[in-house]
Amino acid sequence: MTSNRTRYRVAIIGAGPGGICSAIKLMEAGIRDFVVLEKATGVGGTWWHNRYPGAECDVPSHLYSFSFEIRKDWSRPYAGQQEILEYMQHCAEKYAVLPFVRFGDAVSAAHWQEGAARWELVTESGQRIEADAVISAIGMFNELAYPGIPGLDSFEGHCFHSARWDHDHDLDGRRVAVIGSAASAVQFVPEIAEKVAGLDLYQRTANWVLPKDDAPYTAEQLEHFRSHPTAVADRREELYEALENFITFSNTKALTQAEAAGLENLQTVRDPELRRKLTPTHPFGCKRPLASNRFYPVFNMDHVHLITDPIERITPRGVVSADGTERAVDTLILATGFQTGRYLSAIDVTGRGERSLNDAWRDGAQAYLGITTAGFPNLFMLYGPNTNNGSILYMLERQVDYALRRILQLERESLAWIDIREAAMAQYNTRLQQDIDKVEVWQAGCSGYYRAPSGRVVTQWPHTMAEFRARTNRDDSDAYESAPRSGARASSR
Repeated sequence: MTSNRTRYRVAIIGAGPGGICSAIKLMEAGIRDFVVLEKATGVGGTWWHNRYPGAECDVPSHLYSFSFEIRKDWSRPYAGQQEILEYMQHCAEKYAVLPFVRFGDAVSAAHWQEGAARWELVTESGQRIEADAVISAIGMFNELAYPGIPGLDSFEGHCFHSARWDHDHDLDGRRVAVIGSAASAVQFVPEIAEKVAGLDLYQRTANWVLPKDDAPYTAEQLEHFRSHPTAVADRREELYEALENFITFSNTKALTQAEAAGLENLQTVRDPELRRKLTPTHPFGCKRPLASNRFYPVFNMDHVHLITDPIERITPRGVVSADGTERAVDTLILATGFQTGRYLSAIDVTGRGERSLNDAWRDGAQAYLGITTAGFPNLFMLYGPNTNNGSILYMLERQVDYALRRILQLERESLAWIDIREAAMAQYNTRLQQDIDKVEVWQAGCSGYYRAPSGRVVTQWPHTMAEFRARTNRDDSDAYESAPRSGARASSR
């Protein structure tokens, strides 16, 4: 359907959850003149790429479904990567998204064509595709972060990033070093610990790791979810309310209880000195909260070592820490996460007046509602700046609905383009940062991915999911400027 075409009404970048949702809702609105450009060879986005052992969702499974395709048979409270990927593939197949997807060709640039009033996308293979509007569904977990450790390239063993796990590399009997101790490490370290001959975990700062209720659902529970008309809906509502009462990090009682649970979970580590090193020094919520019942017990194994001294350099044979100790390893796993604050600026984007997105975001990524940035008309972002909180699928649906209303407005009002006003975006982000400043735990100064180098928090939404829905449902037409199509009556805005 898409292979020979170069001109579309809408182009979607990415076939992960946001891209799949966008495609489905475009078709629901009667728009079939679109293309989805995906760099991988399959749909699923982060769930396609992140295949490390133990990868799983950190949001309860029953909230990790689109509202229009609620899954009732999740196998456990926190679904694993393969199960989530299968769900995404199911949605893409059921709603006939796949014929619209071009696989295996990443978008490397997006340029606004001033005269034609449309976007030109350039792929790594050199293809050029034009679209009246663009939906960026690449999110914030699309560009890997590699540590700038001297000598990393000199390592003669096997080295890979956890988000690009090398399943062809057998870890059995290997001496392994893991650099990083956050979200991915907490999940994969328990999976590999018993296989390896030795495991050195290099930790920069300790994280809060809470216990979680993740026993597989029994046959009786699954039957109840499948057969009872309101069972899953009731469960979703219960989980939603619990999450809403927690995600703003303003409930002092909830924060105190979370820290108590984390400290109790830490008691599974028998060695008091190890417990001390694994005890966070920042308040709960300052960094991404983690949950695992299996991470801490790993440190009771004799062949697992926690190293908290900074890494000085990598040698051909291993890792040298600041105290001068060199620890020889066969395999180096980089659990160093993503360049989360870059968003769409990870590709070359230029808007009106040939202004680059990197220039517009030189002090940190920002957008109106996290969806659209002044000077970049007809461009809508999903999981954009300051939209990270709660259930991302819930937030994505709100963002897609908002972007779709603007895309439909282009046709309804015969507009060539629509663009958020600079003043409206500035006012929105000034107030947003003021609200972020009121979240005390985010001001504690811990390292993490929430902040840009400028110090601005660029990832987090400081309010509830309900508040985000309310704001994206408001009539904010006056916040936009627009231009009519050639020959159409000029807009009054």
